[in-house]
Amino acid sequence: MDLASIGISMLSMGGMGALFAAGLAVANKKFYVEEDPRIALVLDNLPGANCGGCGLPGCGSFADSIVHGEVAINGCPVCNDDARAAIASIMGLEAQKGEKIIARVMCQGGHYESAHKGEYLGIQNCTAAHITGGGDKLCLHGCLGFGECVEACPFDAMEMSANGLPLIDADKCTGCGNCVEACPRNIIELHPEADTIFVACRNTDSPKESRQICIRACVGCGLCVRGVEEGLMTMENNLARIDYHLYGQGKDLPTTKCSTNALIVLEAVPEEEALST
Repeated sequence: MDLASIGISMLSMGGMGALFAAGLAVANKKFYVEEDPRIALVLDNLPGANCGGCGLPGCGSFADSIVHGEVAINGCPVCNDDARAAIASIMGLEAQKGEKIIARVMCQGGHYESAHKGEYLGIQNCTAAHITGGGDKLCLHGCLGFGECVEACPFDAMEMSANGLPLIDADKCTGCGNCVEACPRNIIELHPEADTIFVACRNTDSPKESRQICIRACVGCGLCVRGVEEGLMTMENNLARIDYHLYGQGKDLPTTKCSTNALIVLEAVPEEEALST
């Protein structure tokens, strides 16, 4: 190829590049949509965790949805009251204060408390163990102990205890719900900070089976249910359950009647055994 041909090719490519650049500039100006400046202001007051606890992909999507009136300003479980007040001020709304929500572990069946069926040699992952037979514990409803919930926590609010149960740091927990979604056994629940009494078991086996597989299991005896006014507690599938709408009205629950200590008050649990400290 001679120099003239090379020159013509370079000029052609340069001309095409200039044409395309001009076209993009025109399109950008023609189709430009100005972003509401409040979106950036709201985003500045969000934690930036992108944890998905609000149900959206990240803080940017949540900020956009707030400005467009698609979600409530208190929809972020990670925000504190000061952040909510700042966002409300940006939006010209009244601040909505919310009670702190904390994740709670509804199982006390660690290495010591649970009966074992043998050594588990599979993938060291809760979901994998759940699918392939349930790990090494006889209880098919309790914690598997591989810490998938801990790995899912973006706030370093969880750790595995030496007894093989997840511990939750209530001060760090934001109630984002990632650990709840990560648990294949559904033993982690979100509760208002004011809720402190729990049936810390999810075993629905018969009373005889429950006694054989875990010394801290709810055995469905019903003593706690019969010890309170009607409706405050119920028995469902061999498992005692608390109606927190009634319990929240200053009622006391008969924790001393539980022979296996499945019904617990978190403040009364020794620090080394606490489900949430």
